[in-house]
Amino acid sequence: MDFTFTEEQQAAVEAAQAVFSDVAPDGVPSPALAHGPVADDFDRPLWRTLADADLLGLPVPPEHGGAGLDPIALCLVLRESAKVLARVPLLETYAAAHTLRHHATADLRADILPQLATGDLVLTAATGGRTGHDPAELAVTARQDGTTWTLDGTHTAVPWAHTADRVLLPAHTPDGRTVLALVPCDRTGLTLGDQISTTGERHAEIRLDSVRAGARDILTDPAAWDTLRDLLTTGTCALALGLGARVLAMTSDYTGKREQFGHPLATFQAVAVQTADRFIDLRAMEATLWQAAWRLTTGAAGPLPPAGDIAVAKIWASEGVRRIVQTAQHLHGGFGADTDYPLHRYHAWAKQLELSLGPAAAHEEALGELLAAHPLS
Repeated sequence: MDFTFTEEQQAAVEAAQAVFSDVAPDGVPSPALAHGPVADDFDRPLWRTLADADLLGLPVPPEHGGAGLDPIALCLVLRESAKVLARVPLLETYAAAHTLRHHATADLRADILPQLATGDLVLTAATGGRTGHDPAELAVTARQDGTTWTLDGTHTAVPWAHTADRVLLPAHTPDGRTVLALVPCDRTGLTLGDQISTTGERHAEIRLDSVRAGARDILTDPAAWDTLRDLLTTGTCALALGLGARVLAMTSDYTGKREQFGHPLATFQAVAVQTADRFIDLRAMEATLWQAAWRLTTGAAGPLPPAGDIAVAKIWASEGVRRIVQTAQHLHGGFGADTDYPLHRYHAWAKQLELSLGPAAAHEEALGELLAAHPLS
């Protein structure tokens, strides 16, 4: 089996590295110093640069002005964005665009996807459900009346909702079906309550009170919710991988230069063993991520459905990124807690990624259920 990335995927990585090379992670607002949301908006200049580099159109098909690339390419770019803590709604826009590409009507695709490719339209996604613990698809009800739908309910912890143009959210119908609704964030009946994430970013509790949506803005394909959820989860793993890689590199650089008793810290056995263990974590995160992204891209058959590979990737991402930043803080000593040094920012982002879309234990339970249902069990 050939695990080499394609020329298109490698080109996407190179373009992303060129764009993100100018982003300084120590310029990211510090949650430790903020007395409220760290910023009211995402990094608009960076967003424009991503659009000019044709990186926002990666999931958009060529007929709508994009490149039509697959989830592997999207995860490669997300990995690079996390290395510099890029404050842009890239994950949510990628996941929403990929979902619309495969499940929206031709009319909706023609309206939305070209604007996504040029960066003129910003999407976010609501997957937290009512409390962050209940199934997200049960948080909102969707009732159809002819060509109009009415939405009622609440989604919590929605990123970038205050600055996005539209939100893609799951809802359930009276007969138990799950649909996705694409709703403008300024639609009558939709209100946003302020919430603050672990990173200090401004999130929102979205409340829908008899919000009206047209038929074309409702994705009724039963597979649409699975597509959105799976890419958001796999993309989160890609963010964790990029963040972990950058933090491990910072730790290696610091322990290689910092001396105690006349020798670099990296030469001490206790330090070397800890960093070696974290390197193993990183390689496991990488292997399981690409396995999950490959299953999403190819739809190839496996011993378990793609949800099994995604669960394994999220388990490793949650546990791995936590261990990597904890070891980094330990080996940096007091220097790691210095708010002038970016490590504490990476620590806050790592905790946010660890807990987003469910901690490792939730995915271990899901994986156990899949294994129990397997015929060979």
